[in-house]
Amino acid sequence: MPRYALKVEYHGAPFVGWQRQKTHVSVQGQIEAALAKLEPGNHTIGAAGRTDSGVHAWGQVAHCDLAKDWDPFKLSGALNYHLKPDPISIVACAEVNDDWHARFSALERRYEFRLLMRRPPATHDAGLVWQVPHLLDVNAMQAGAQHLLGLHDFTTFRSSICQAQSPLKTLDELKVRQIDGPSGPEIRFTVRARSFLHNQVRSFVGTLGSVGSGAWTPDDVKSALQAQDRQACGPVSPPHGLYLAHVTYPEDVFKNGPV
Repeated sequence: MPRYALKVEYHGAPFVGWQRQKTHVSVQGQIEAALAKLEPGNHTIGAAGRTDSGVHAWGQVAHCDLAKDWDPFKLSGALNYHLKPDPISIVACAEVNDDWHARFSALERRYEFRLLMRRPPATHDAGLVWQVPHLLDVNAMQAGAQHLLGLHDFTTFRSSICQAQSPLKTLDELKVRQIDGPSGPEIRFTVRARSFLHNQVRSFVGTLGSVGSGAWTPDDVKSALQAQDRQACGPVSPPHGLYLAHVTYPEDVFKNGPV
């Protein structure tokens, strides 16, 4: 059975997250339903990461096994046709080896988080950013972020329902910068690691938001990390500013670009 890699973009608002659920609409479930319209039967796809309810993706990656040989261009077009009107798009497709796996072959995940700083309600970016009504101190936030880089026990910044066997993770990048966004000044967080704990990125962002507002100092982030206690975490940011932006593999299977 040929295996295909899919690069998936989606707006997370209508879904309970990536993972299939029996009684709720998920991204995985909708793609599997679209596959069943192309090849009748049950389909199970694997993904690089299980995003939570309301979280978006620019570069989620999944793989599927099909019975017939599909031209990748035609497969992506057929899937996009059957995914309408859901806000899910297959933006690239490639045939891969049988042992290639969207999750286990991945070397790194990159998330981006958008925080909009303005008082008037967002219109075009509603549901796509976390909005705060005042400016934050981006330099203080970056100073706090520096304490989180490297290998640490991230118990403080993991959900109480996290199923990972260990809280030890290596954080490769946590960049905080201010940009001129389409709706006003934004703070963009870029977070890179091989893998993440449940709610880890949102816990980082919410905690650093407290630093930016002056409620925490940058060194308070270090103290929270060292406490290895979930109760020491700052507030957790809402999901709708978070995007799974990119997944890195030993070889770029989508090197020919979008389809």
